[in-house]
Amino acid sequence: MSWGTELWLCVYLLAHSRRDDNLCAKVNSTSNTDPELFDSEVFLLGSWYFVYLSIVVAVAAAADLRLMSRNCQLSSSFGLAHSSTAQHAPVFCSLWARFEDQYDNLSIHTNKGIEVLDKYANFLRDRVAIETEYAGKLRRLVKNYQPKRKEEEDNEFTSRQAFRNLLKEVGDLAGQREVVSETLQQQIIQSVALLSKTLREDRKKCLTDGTVLQQCLSAQLSSLERAKRNYDKAYRDSDKAVENYKKADMDLNLSRAEVERYKNIMTSKNQQSDDAKNEYANQLQKTNNLQQHHYSMLLPAVFNRLQELDEKRTLGIREFIIGAADVESSVAPIIARCMEGIVKAGESINEKEDSLKVIERYQSGFTPPTDIPFEDLSKMDLSNVSNYSHSTIKGTISVRRKGVRNNILQSIFGSNKNSLTADGQKEDFSDLPPNQQRKKLVAKIAELQQRVDQETNTRDGLMKMKIVYEANSSLGNPMTVEGQLNESEHELEKLKRDLKKFQDILDKANQLQVANNSPQSHRNQLQNGHRTSRHSNGSASADDHHDADDQPDDAGSLSRSDSEDNVAQIQNGHNNNNNGSSASPESGLGTSHTSLPGSGQGSANENAIGEETCYETEVELLQPLGTCRALYPFEASSEGSIPMSEGEELQVIENDQGDGWTRVRRANNSNGWDEGFVPTSYIECTLFA
Repeated sequence: MSWGTELWLCVYLLAHSRRDDNLCAKVNSTSNTDPELFDSEVFLLGSWYFVYLSIVVAVAAAADLRLMSRNCQLSSSFGLAHSSTAQHAPVFCSLWARFEDQYDNLSIHTNKGIEVLDKYANFLRDRVAIETEYAGKLRRLVKNYQPKRKEEEDNEFTSRQAFRNLLKEVGDLAGQREVVSETLQQQIIQSVALLSKTLREDRKKCLTDGTVLQQCLSAQLSSLERAKRNYDKAYRDSDKAVENYKKADMDLNLSRAEVERYKNIMTSKNQQSDDAKNEYANQLQKTNNLQQHHYSMLLPAVFNRLQELDEKRTLGIREFIIGAADVESSVAPIIARCMEGIVKAGESINEKEDSLKVIERYQSGFTPPTDIPFEDLSKMDLSNVSNYSHSTIKGTISVRRKGVRNNILQSIFGSNKNSLTADGQKEDFSDLPPNQQRKKLVAKIAELQQRVDQETNTRDGLMKMKIVYEANSSLGNPMTVEGQLNESEHELEKLKRDLKKFQDILDKANQLQVANNSPQSHRNQLQNGHRTSRHSNGSASADDHHDADDQPDDAGSLSRSDSEDNVAQIQNGHNNNNNGSSASPESGLGTSHTSLPGSGQGSANENAIGEETCYETEVELLQPLGTCRALYPFEASSEGSIPMSEGEELQVIENDQGDGWTRVRRANNSNGWDEGFVPTSYIECTLFA
């Protein structure tokens, strides 16, 4: 409909409205004179009102449609989020505006939409909780698998380094999950909660306004219904009064006064009917106007607000989903770099390099043991083996000698008591295998050399400062530098002494390694492995001899202190036959050459007779507990210990009692025995059954 047509309709309605006013006045005057004419005029007036209201409704509907279409076009011209929304916006606006009978359904729909938004917010909260828990568990996992302090020495292996790098990258992954969790919590979830709260408040206002509009319309409809009932009742009463007046006027039996009374009643009823009719017409006009305004402007405005609310909710969900994906995408490059770091850590593992490091760490430098010699038992004369009985040995035990072993071990450990490093190793690293000892010594020498260089630079700087102060006393007092210079000199001298000491130890270790690797060393080890002494047939002692294996051991094995006392007594009893003995009665150890009674005579007979037939006999002072073989060479550096070469076989006469030392015995070239302590870790023991 064009603007010209609408203007013409307005002029037409205005002209006919004046005509209606004249018609109403005419009807009022006619109702008092001619009832039939009154009815026809009323019908004509109602027809004009019906046409008038129909035209008004049509014009308002056309104007409303054009207004909504213009609003949608304006919103489209200012730009929407997407073209699809702009294309469907006019239709959507008109649909929501025409939902007069779907008020309850729209209310339910908007409520469900907000519930969907709340459900998405709960989903994000649960996801944030899972992300936080996952990050925390990754943190604890990394912490639990961090290398311990005692495992730091293994960090040189590429596999350990790769695992440490893996833990670092996993820690970074945990950090990124924490970033995702915090960002979702601070940006997305809070925005969703705020939007949900705002939408609920706006929806509540819209529904309140819609309820008020419905109540107003319902109240107006109720007023119209009451006016219509009053008009209907008044019209029937008026019609009845007119009929009664006509009957009375035609009745000749009634007096003039009676007829006049019926006429007055008719006039009164007609007046009441006219008033009710006017009230009904007035309420009808108000109701139609309000109803038209309600359905064309007021209620569509509420629906439009609900539409905007629902669109805002839908757009919010769209933006929140995209925002959550953007948060995840923002950490994706960092997570990808973490994955690259893990792959790079795995690729850095080198099995060959780790194998070389293992070899370098555990290579001892010891030479392999020599071949074990064959012992022909058929050539041994057991009758010449002199053994003291267990009862005789037991009878020589002295109680006051039981502290000898403790004194010996104290002398062994006492010399190195203060020479242990912080990690429990000896200062000269003599408790390590040769190769490891040399590596430690080289590292120690390098460290000392670096400290010497630093201290030398410090001393030189102090000397230059002193010279400058002496040349120009205004710069400073030379005596203030003198004390620092003396301390530096003392520290430098101490470092040089330590450096010289460790260099000497390294030179000695290198010489020992060269000696152990020489053929002469192998021959010496082979000779020491026999541990034999030659005796003639006449060297047997007249004293009682018996085999130790045939003697029952009623008291078990001898204790260390008992065996030490016994050895001391035996050495004291035969000291005259062994002039080379150097062991004191107090120790009973060392390098004493103790032989059995008559061994000297046997040696003389052997030298005099010079028999070619000889046999090997193994003389025992105490019942041996077993045999042992030296795994590494050992240099006796303290009293009470004896040296041994690698591969040498010894007799075990007392087991290790938890102090790391085992008492052993071996035959010497002077037809005697050497007894002492050796480190338990340096030997391999085989005890008798």
